[in-house]
Amino acid sequence: MAGLELLSDQGFRIDGRRPHELRKIQCRLGVFKQADGSAYIEQGNTKVLATVYGPHEIRGSRGRALHDKVLVNCQYSMATFSTGERKTRPRGDRKSQEMTMHLRQTFDAAIMTSLYPRSQIDIFVEVLQSDGGNYCASVNASTLALIDAGIPMKDYVCACSAGFVNDSPLVDICYLEESSGGPELIVATLPQSEQIVFLEMNSRLHEDNLNKVLDQAMKGCKDIYQVINTAVREHVSTTVTSLGWET
Repeated sequence: MAGLELLSDQGFRIDGRRPHELRKIQCRLGVFKQADGSAYIEQGNTKVLATVYGPHEIRGSRGRALHDKVLVNCQYSMATFSTGERKTRPRGDRKSQEMTMHLRQTFDAAIMTSLYPRSQIDIFVEVLQSDGGNYCASVNASTLALIDAGIPMKDYVCACSAGFVNDSPLVDICYLEESSGGPELIVATLPQSEQIVFLEMNSRLHEDNLNKVLDQAMKGCKDIYQVINTAVREHVSTTVTSLGWET
């Protein structure tokens, strides 16, 4: 797909957004009562459900237990109907394993793991509809689910992607922009401290443009933080009101 198709002469992207604009984000906490924590998020047409169980005793081999911190166990999967191709996606396929590893690394850096030695926290992520930014939406949904479960973290974890077309950095890229073959930078940050916990670059990007794209992705993470922080506060306020507690 040619770059001119992704960004018009008037500065609009294929879905009508400006280069610096996020897709519309909608999210909810506490969607499953059976889990310790759960959340659902929509970023544009990408829809993700995350559930959290734990902390609990180590399941399976006791040899997996870590004496000084909690074991963070993640599982990423995509629903059969999540893309236009209706095909079975085994949970152990290479892409799912890669995403699972990335999620585990991300939350191992954000959860206050030393508080729960010799225990385990499970994070399950299911992509219900895929339109680009699967990792980012999965991180943002998992953050909300961990908050819903009451798991202490150093900060929110917010993830955002950015691309580069016609000398313009594009934030929160969709599937068509992802599949164009251009550069894509994926960042997960702790927004209040601006600490980067995950960074990945797909395709090549000249170093002169790297800072512009990284700054756009970092700003996207901060904008996402504002949205999900508002959702958390509204959820807590609603919960407190429904229980009849005074604030």
